[in-house]
Amino acid sequence: MDENLNGYVAFLVLGVILVLIDGQLILRSGKAYLQQGYRDQEAAASMARLVAVLFHLIVLGLFMIISTMEVRVGGTVQTVITKLGIVLLLLGLMHAVTMAILNRIRARQREQLMADEMNERIEERHAQQIQQNSGQTYPPVPAQGQATVTPGTSPSPGPVVSPAIEDQPGVARR
Repeated sequence: MDENLNGYVAFLVLGVILVLIDGQLILRSGKAYLQQGYRDQEAAASMARLVAVLFHLIVLGLFMIISTMEVRVGGTVQTVITKLGIVLLLLGLMHAVTMAILNRIRARQREQLMADEMNERIEERHAQQIQQNSGQTYPPVPAQGQATVTPGTSPSPGPVVSPAIEDQPGVARR
């Protein structure tokens, strides 16, 4: 019984250490990774902490479930090694899932950042155009089909219309 208890404690200590080390790597790397997509560095750090906490909770929960499973492989050392192997596989899988989550968060934040920058540029250009056009006066444009009338002359009766195509010289009639 004492040998099984020592193996169980060794498994728990080694497993928790592995989970905490991987979680800290995710936290530190996640902050740097997310800061490339966020304007606010504190928001990036906060998001990285949330993702790291989620990683720790899920992996430690699964780790505790694995610790109670009965694995019969021979002796206590083989059992601890087998369970640690399962934990390492689980850590690898969860690390990949966490990286995918961080990548998705970063991509969305970059898209939002680019959209915000585009909107700012459009608003700046619009404001510049309004400012440039505010002091200008434009000469009146005569309406289509109207001629400018000079004093002492009579206005034209209306717009000039070209003759029908059939009446054009050189056009064959059917």
